[in-house]
Amino acid sequence: MTLIATAVAAVVLIPTGIGGAAVTRTVVTASVWKDTRDAAAAVTPDLREGRFVSGRIPVTVDEVDLIQVVSPDRRVIASSSAAALQPPLTDIWPTPDDRAVSTISCDKGDCVHLTAIRVSRAADSPVVYAARPTPGVLATRVLEIAIAAQVALVLALVAWVTWLVTGRTLSPVAEMRSELDAVNATDLSRRVTVPKGEDEVAQLARSVNGTLARLERSAEQQRQFASDASHELRTPIAGLRAQLESAQLYPEDTDLEKLLDGALNDTDRLEAIVSDLLLLARIGSRVDVVKERVDLAQLVREGLSGRQDRIPVRCDLAEGAFVEGVVVQLRRVIDNLLDNAQRHADGSVTVSLRTEDGWAVLTVQDDGTGIAPQDRDRVFERFTRLDAARSRDAGGTGLGLAIAKEVAVAHRGAVCVADSPRGARFVMRLPLA
Repeated sequence: MTLIATAVAAVVLIPTGIGGAAVTRTVVTASVWKDTRDAAAAVTPDLREGRFVSGRIPVTVDEVDLIQVVSPDRRVIASSSAAALQPPLTDIWPTPDDRAVSTISCDKGDCVHLTAIRVSRAADSPVVYAARPTPGVLATRVLEIAIAAQVALVLALVAWVTWLVTGRTLSPVAEMRSELDAVNATDLSRRVTVPKGEDEVAQLARSVNGTLARLERSAEQQRQFASDASHELRTPIAGLRAQLESAQLYPEDTDLEKLLDGALNDTDRLEAIVSDLLLLARIGSRVDVVKERVDLAQLVREGLSGRQDRIPVRCDLAEGAFVEGVVVQLRRVIDNLLDNAQRHADGSVTVSLRTEDGWAVLTVQDDGTGIAPQDRDRVFERFTRLDAARSRDAGGTGLGLAIAKEVAVAHRGAVCVADSPRGARFVMRLPLA
């Protein structure tokens, strides 16, 4: 980065320095020629009008102190104090067609910028010479050396500032890289340090931490899936195996119809557990990522129309509650909340839907025994069954509310147990489309 910045600065500054030196020389040269022409032109009117100039010529232009009036026979008729007792400043003699000539004359290393003006076209017309020493900026390479030194200094400054700024800017990136190198598949709980501020590096650190969080959650889901599957599948498999082994050992004492009923029940339970576990593994992944605009009120009505519940469901559904989501997953949440309410209700189940501050709020209320405050978070854990649930219903997988929570989170929402005067009140909030 430092080399690139320095190279870019050099590409800009070096041509600029060369151009600046050339422009400076041109401007200074033009100014010198103008001064010498003006000084010579100040003398010619007197000569042109027949007024003979002799003796000392006054200096009218600063620094142009070498002025001479020379006759055609190369005699100095008059001069300024600085040019007194000197031979003609140059051998150049303007022609009638080119009456003004500017040149540089050097003698023993000393150079002057000189302008010669012929007074008239007449053959005996004198010539006025006006000269000044060549300025040091034109006579030497001081200007080029100064500009080169300045360019070199600026390039060094650019390189140093770039190195300093780049180092300070990229040091958090280097720190993040070392922290990411320390992350491994067995420990995804580590996070990178987020620098202060809201610049791109800080945003990158937050994005990296978000990615690590998603990876950790995915890995945790996989571990949870393996743990849950091994724990919950063991019981029905053991029961099914015990029934089959008993029938194999005592075939004459086996009631075939009862054996088949028990085996089918265990198989149904296994199928339900596996289906729910697979759904939990897919929620939030790209397996079911296709989302669409969903009318929650219509989805609830469709779900209720296909159910045969023991307790009629009362509805209060507001229109206009549209969300972006996976229809199959949202329908499963509604079914799970209704199943839970039907399982625990004494005689009333109510479903309401409203919109509130950019959210769609779905509420499922029953009039059962309710859920103790200390159990309101635990009911959303996998395979959690409260004592009341176990006594009322020996079926179910214990994954219904866990699925509801995972689906709500995957849709940038939440589901919780809210306060209720009687029974349980489940509230799911999803952002409106």
